[in-house]
Amino acid sequence: REFSSYVTLPDFGKNQGSFLGKITLRSMGGNSMSEGKKTGRLILDALEVVFFSIVFTWGLRATVADARVIPTGSMLPTIQLQDRVFVDKISYKFSEVKRGDVIVFSPPSKVDQSGTDWVKRVIGLPGEKVEISDGKVFINDQELTEPYELEKPNYTYGPIMVPEGSYFVLGDNRNNSRDSHYWGVLSNQNIVGKVSIRFWPIDRLGPLAK
Repeated sequence: REFSSYVTLPDFGKNQGSFLGKITLRSMGGNSMSEGKKTGRLILDALEVVFFSIVFTWGLRATVADARVIPTGSMLPTIQLQDRVFVDKISYKFSEVKRGDVIVFSPPSKVDQSGTDWVKRVIGLPGEKVEISDGKVFINDQELTEPYELEKPNYTYGPIMVPEGSYFVLGDNRNNSRDSHYWGVLSNQNIVGKVSIRFWPIDRLGPLAK
């Protein structure tokens, strides 16, 4: 828009209209440039917000927490196909991995090189003896109580000693899971984080069964 201030101009006869036109055009042009600068500033501000939001979100996902979709049935009945879960990536920096924890990890490269993370339950801890026989899991020769498993394992395994810095992990769907009974122990270096809560579907919102 034009400037709203008024100026009394001398009478230039025929040229008066031309002069006034020049004043008006200059006023309008100057204001247009000002509006253009404001628009450019708004665009830059918006881009900064988007950029820092992306960086912030990426930082949170990389270091604190992440959301994942479960693509397989290896953790049935605890986690259903297409369930959405939160992965806590920070708690293991301050506490130890515990038996019964459901973890997300990068599988050994000899098993899968796709870059897709897996999810299983921690069964054997470092320094423990693990054996599977007669449909039961034994830790240090003591039967493990497992109310979360879908069915009893129909295979035998071990006994083995879990090395330091490693864990023995199994899927709750024991007979349909590629886990430690198939490829061996998992290094703690491969652990991404702990599954803390299921947030979708809403009717199953909450912590996982232990």
